Amino acid sequence: MSITKADDYPIHQISKPVSEVGSERNFYDRYFFNGYSKNDDIYFGAVLCVYPNLNIMDGSFTLAYKGKQYNSRASRILNLERLETEVGQLKVEVIEPLKKLKVSLNDIENNFEADLIITGKFEPMREPQMQLYDGPRLIMDTCRLTQQGSWSGFIKINGEKIDVNEKDFVGTRDRSWGVRPVGAYDSQPVAPFNMPQFYWLWAPFHFDDIAAHVYFIDKANGLSDTVLGVIQGPDYKNEFELHNVEKKVSYAPKSRRIESMIISALDKNGNNIEMTIDCGTKVFMCGLGYMHPEWGHGHNKGDFAKHFDEYDLNEDPGDPPYLHIQALSNAVLKIADKTYHGRGVLEQLILGAHEPSGFVDLFDKP
Repeated sequence: MSITKADDYPIHQISKPVSEVGSERNFYDRYFFNGYSKNDDIYFGAVLCVYPNLNIMDGSFTLAYKGKQYNSRASRILNLERLETEVGQLKVEVIEPLKKLKVSLNDIENNFEADLIITGKFEPMREPQMQLYDGPRLIMDTCRLTQQGSWSGFIKINGEKIDVNEKDFVGTRDRSWGVRPVGAYDSQPVAPFNMPQFYWLWAPFHFDDIAAHVYFIDKANGLSDTVLGVIQGPDYKNEFELHNVEKKVSYAPKSRRIESMIISALDKNGNNIEMTIDCGTKVFMCGLGYMHPEWGHGHNKGDFAKHFDEYDLNEDPGDPPYLHIQALSNAVLKIADKTYHGRGVLEQLILGAHEPSGFVDLFDKP
């Protein structure tokens, strides 16, 4: 493999060039960002990812605003250079590691621009390692760093400028890497066929000087493979993991869309924690490439390609590729005798069976 610019930095972990990540075809290394207004129905998100063993980089930026979702996507050949975090109209820069990053969009052709900086309000946390199997095959093995922060800068769409300031705009960034299904679909899945099953809820929220983060990965029987509950704030130095984290979910009629969720837990002092989430505007994650049939993550689009489209947020097909969403949500957090009001997202991807919800088939909606 070729020597690249990254080899001039003391970051090697094996006796190979940085461009080599082993034999796993589906290795990926990704930036993810979301941001939203505390008061208005404004959401934006960005993704930039490298796939070293596919030699591809891709990225996308989305804006949900005034009933529409605007999506700008790009893909190029990586040329093995993983430090050049720019793909077409989208660029990500690390200004201060683990503290401050910049996201830029320059899609002049579609009157879509952004110049944004996220500054961490709390220390980044490491989520539990995620491992999922399809029969004997390990199909996901990922590490994720998550950080809550505030945003500054601007977004322009069709000549209208949205000013973004740290007082009114907050959000979350994550860095994840490892193995997950990317690129072209598997030409020979594991035999015999197993119906896919994935129940994923991911919910970072901001409450003034407190942040909360919960997520669940459930099996088909409703038991959770992974549960995380964390509070960060002045009384919870760095990060503080909660215990006995449980959820109560309410769905919209005849759908897999969660309308509300109640989280209950205990902190280390035995205080009761309760967070009630009420979901609002749904942002389709296919705008950022997730489950997109043509612009899915890691697909080979040639030397360089870009794409732009719009979604009507007043319509919700509820099926792929629109199944995966982040719902812009309000929340009430109660810690012992204190109550906090906040804003965040409830990410939802529910495939296949989930006994407590009454789901039996891949996409049924009882």
